[in-house]
Amino acid sequence: MIRLLLIISLLSANVGRGYPSGTTNKTNGFSDQVVIKSPYYINILDKILISSVGPDILKKATFNSKTMAIEEKAAITVPYVFFIKDDNSWIKRINYSKKSLVLVYFLIAAIIISIATMIILLIIILLNRKRMEKEEQLHQYLLEKYQNLIINYLFGYASPEEFSSIASDTYRRQVLIDQMIDVSINLKGDASKKLISLYKLLNLNRDSIAKAYSRRWHKKIKGFRELAFMNIKDANVIIYKALNSSNEALRMEAQIALVRLNDDNPFEFLSHLTTRFSLWEQITLHELIIHHNIPLPSFQKWLTSPNPTVVTFALRMIREFKQKESEDNVLETLFHPDPSVRLLAVAVAGDLDMHSTLETMKHMYKYQEYKICLEIIKSMGKMPDVSMMGFLKLVLDKEDDVQLQIEATKAIRNNGEEGVKALIKIMESEYKNYSIIIKHVLDKRIF
Repeated sequence: MIRLLLIISLLSANVGRGYPSGTTNKTNGFSDQVVIKSPYYINILDKILISSVGPDILKKATFNSKTMAIEEKAAITVPYVFFIKDDNSWIKRINYSKKSLVLVYFLIAAIIISIATMIILLIIILLNRKRMEKEEQLHQYLLEKYQNLIINYLFGYASPEEFSSIASDTYRRQVLIDQMIDVSINLKGDASKKLISLYKLLNLNRDSIAKAYSRRWHKKIKGFRELAFMNIKDANVIIYKALNSSNEALRMEAQIALVRLNDDNPFEFLSHLTTRFSLWEQITLHELIIHHNIPLPSFQKWLTSPNPTVVTFALRMIREFKQKESEDNVLETLFHPDPSVRLLAVAVAGDLDMHSTLETMKHMYKYQEYKICLEIIKSMGKMPDVSMMGFLKLVLDKEDDVQLQIEATKAIRNNGEEGVKALIKIMESEYKNYSIIIKHVLDKRIF
């Protein structure tokens, strides 16, 4: 306590001597606030405090000194940045809350840049939209103009020289090609040949061949389509290469092009197809056959293809166009190693009433999976044969699967009066477990 009084007296004496480094506020001759900024006296004060005061007071003094240092740093004048002045009230609020202005400056710059970028993008989008609208108007105008010109040429009212100016411009050449293809869809005979000769005369076939040899798949597709419609066979080699492409769209377009370009054997490509022939591709090819009246080959020769998907397509076409002369080949297909092919072969044999396959189906029944077994019983029901009734009764007796029992009962019933009598006899026998199934099948209200 004595030491603390000595410190206060020493400070009062030093302040009273008028040292320039300290400031005093005197009231009635007493000092009520002393702020010492001189390093010399601060050092002396620290030494005396360390030796005289307790640890709690020392910690409090240290905290107060740190607070004073932070306040002095916050009081530093803020430089003029962007449009914010140092005496701005907003800046003073930020300084008062002791926050840095770096984040504020960064956010202001980001907002300005974002607004500028949005304005630039908006201008670009509007200009691009305007350009696209003009191109669309030009494209529509050229289509109508070229369509009239092509029709006049086909009827002898226009000469090939009138197309010369069009063929000199790349964009207009492509529009002319597209219009020729649209017109060729409805042309046959001499008119079609005349249009193709004009196509070659203007060297438009070179453009289509160049697209077919392009590395970009969408250009290849466009080239294949143009060559197919204009019956140009100069790029058949590259089309055959695309036949087994991993790109399904390119592969399908190559198949369609080869069907149209091969007059003697439109489906020859099936012999070169090693990749999977998808169901969608098969449907597309079937529609092409129907819509363009393409002459049908005998699809039985592809039943021996090493590609199972080609075999399934051949089976579907045999059933679709009822090529019953392929019965022997379908019989051999029942032994195909692929279960999906065997399943379809059984269904085709039943749909086309191929009785020669019944014995084979009966012998292969116990070695097949459930789906094929069920299809065998269904096919036997489609082509009733009294000689199969014993086998069908055995299925009804030995199988535990209800669906197999129902199909076997239906197949027996389809044998006419003899089959119905056999079912009634079974129902009246000691095997009462079958009575519900037989009653169900014989009920005319259901079937």
